[in-house]
Amino acid sequence: MLNTILGYLGLGLMLGLAGIGSSIGTTIAGNAAEGALKKDPEKSSTYMILSVLPATQGLYGFLAFILWLGKDFAGNGAMYFGVGLSVGLVCLFSAIRQGQVCANGIVGVSQGHNVMTNTMIYAALPEFYAILALIASIMIG
Repeated sequence: MLNTILGYLGLGLMLGLAGIGSSIGTTIAGNAAEGALKKDPEKSSTYMILSVLPATQGLYGFLAFILWLGKDFAGNGAMYFGVGLSVGLVCLFSAIRQGQVCANGIVGVSQGHNVMTNTMIYAALPEFYAILALIASIMIG
């Protein structure tokens, strides 16, 4: 019974923490975009592209959730809890930090600097770790 509870708790943390991270990250970038629109509204599509990037970590958490959903937690609940917590935390922090990188890029673009491509490259770096966490969870399964 305890293993089953741990397994489902890990599953919930995997999905929940990734979603929370994405909502915080997109809000950080979105707030910068709102401010940037006041300075240079013609670049709104650039702001939007950079604002949406942190949403991907929530998708990784959801994908891991779907992949682990049908598992039998009775025997390995502690392992599933560990995997879920790990994936959730990596996605949480990755999305928040990516949102901060994107927010800085949005401010730079609004000030007339041509930094969108560089910002997307820098923003891909924290996302890489969320992808690694997803792949690691798949390999464990």
